[in-house]
Amino acid sequence: MLVLLLVFSWRRNAMGTRVLVASFLTLVWAAVSASSIVVPLLSHHYLQVTELARDAGWCLFMLSIIGSQNNVAGSQNTIAGSQNSQPEARSTKLHWKSLYVLFIAVACAVILIAPSSFNDSNSSTFFVELTLVMWVATALIGLLIVEQLFRNTDTTQRWSIKYLCIGLGVVFAYDFYLYSEALLFRQVNRQLWDARGFVNAIVTPLIAISIARNPTWNLGIHVSRKIVFQSATLLGAGIYLLAMAGAGYFVRYYGGTWGGVLQVTFLGASGILLLVLLFSDRIRARIRVLISKHFFSYKYDYREEWLKFTQTIASNGAEVPQRITKAIAQLVNSDGALLWITDKNNQLEYCANWKMPIPTSSHPDWAVALLEFIEDTGWIVDLDDYRQTPHSYPGLQLPDPLIDLEDARLIVPLLVKSKPLGIVILKRSNILPNVNWEDRDLLKMAGQQAAAHLAQFLSDKALIQARQFEAFNQLSAYVIHDLKNILAQQSLIVANAEKHRANPEFIDDVFSTIKNSVARMTRLMEQMRSGARGKDPSALELHTLLKEVIARRAELQPIPQLKATSDKVHVWADKELLATVFGHIIQNAQEATDDAGQVIIRTAVSANQATIEIEDTGAGMDKDFIEHRLFKPFETTKGLVGMGIGLFESREYLQSLGGSISVSSEPAVGSIFRVNLPCIEATDAATPPQVSGVQ
Repeated sequence: MLVLLLVFSWRRNAMGTRVLVASFLTLVWAAVSASSIVVPLLSHHYLQVTELARDAGWCLFMLSIIGSQNNVAGSQNTIAGSQNSQPEARSTKLHWKSLYVLFIAVACAVILIAPSSFNDSNSSTFFVELTLVMWVATALIGLLIVEQLFRNTDTTQRWSIKYLCIGLGVVFAYDFYLYSEALLFRQVNRQLWDARGFVNAIVTPLIAISIARNPTWNLGIHVSRKIVFQSATLLGAGIYLLAMAGAGYFVRYYGGTWGGVLQVTFLGASGILLLVLLFSDRIRARIRVLISKHFFSYKYDYREEWLKFTQTIASNGAEVPQRITKAIAQLVNSDGALLWITDKNNQLEYCANWKMPIPTSSHPDWAVALLEFIEDTGWIVDLDDYRQTPHSYPGLQLPDPLIDLEDARLIVPLLVKSKPLGIVILKRSNILPNVNWEDRDLLKMAGQQAAAHLAQFLSDKALIQARQFEAFNQLSAYVIHDLKNILAQQSLIVANAEKHRANPEFIDDVFSTIKNSVARMTRLMEQMRSGARGKDPSALELHTLLKEVIARRAELQPIPQLKATSDKVHVWADKELLATVFGHIIQNAQEATDDAGQVIIRTAVSANQATIEIEDTGAGMDKDFIEHRLFKPFETTKGLVGMGIGLFESREYLQSLGGSISVSSEPAVGSIFRVNLPCIEATDAATPPQVSGVQ
């Protein structure tokens, strides 16, 4: 019925042809088997040849599925840039198919020289056992291919292949049991033989379901180390059962009257032992390590390990130190870890942990010796080895608290340019009790990568702190500059007190100056408290502000002169800060000009821009000083008297208003400072202007 269904719905592709051929060969085998009952004289060779053809048809069909999907994966990798993947996949498919075809050829040769019946008493014992071994091997290979197909099919697509695997798995498992018992007792069990037809009939609907679910047999199959481990487990179980069956045969043969009882007892005990071995995580882990060590060039799948390591470090939800601790621990299946970083005093302080108790001491006294040892050698310290043979780590002295740390096993250094940035202490792993050279190399590589991430994390934190201190220092420099100006006013009062103390106008001026100084001091205290300079800006009449500044500077020679080209000009700024800017520029002009010189202030308005020129006939500045030093903080021509912060502060504030400052100067001729500020209309005095950069 299945063959007829496939004939009438034949898929005109290679995979459809293969499944039709495999089903037809199964039909031929069933027909020959039935005929052997009706026609006893039918040669047993026909039955064996058709059975071998049936097994070969289904195995080659499954290998074709795997091979075709390897080619698909290779094509996808080629598109992604891996040009060698597709040829390797094709080579793998041809390799396995060639080996299986070679096995079928050997099996055919065995059938041709084997006796015509397993139960023929005149048959040679050697040929009978050789034939039975061949059939056991055929069934075992079929089981391996079924297991490989299912294990490496994507979990989202197993629904379409599982019934095929169950059906063919039952067929091969039944044959394995049938021929294993025949090999044990040197004859085929007639009841098991007669039941084969029913078993094959029962599994046929399962195979039909998978065929219906796979119109193109497009399955996402990948090959990895897991296939080798799972196949090795099944292969090992088969070899174990064969060995136990052979041992049971000798037990029965030499057991005398108790031979049968001893055989059954032995086989039962061996079966229980096999189940115990298969369900032991520790034994399975050891087998996995053994396979990785002897069947692969390297123990680890480094691509997979590095992807997991990178994803763990780059994940969200925890800070970088904790992610680093977890990532390194998971590389070797460790159950926990601690991270210590090196501080400025070359001590180790606790930083992060993952599933491990936080230590009580944050500055252990063993840090210096351990860090020196790590810097000299770059070694990973195995605490188990150190406890047994301390001399294997020359020059290293570890204190008892560290040696006795609960379940601590490995100390992994985090090196940046051979300098220890910190260490990771790993908890003992139950899955990987022994650490070899490859484990150490993997941990060293991961430690260096983790150290780079940790160094970046620590640098970012230090940069944030440095910026906070920079902002505070900048504010402090501004405040100190203002204090210097206030101090200069107070000094001037003291200097003139003896001479003008009886002058009422001088006394009034003293009170006015002190009042102004107190107000400025109060404002400075508020700035220090809030961390911000200035108050809320407002609309200011520029000429009025300049007259107030000139009045403050009129006590020094030469007295500034204001030459305005328009009546009123309004700007948007903080009054005190803008007055400080003009006051500082005018003060510099007065200090650079002798008493016979001039300081002239001019204003002009053009295209909503106010230009204020402050010209002096003083000493002037050379081109190099203007280009490289004038607006730099802490650069001054006043020696120890000046701080070099005034013009820097002035430019920063003017730029925040959307304005600018420039200078032209010539030595021994004088200087001109030009300040540009955006203007506002008098009617818009209550609304701040929409100018980029205005605060």
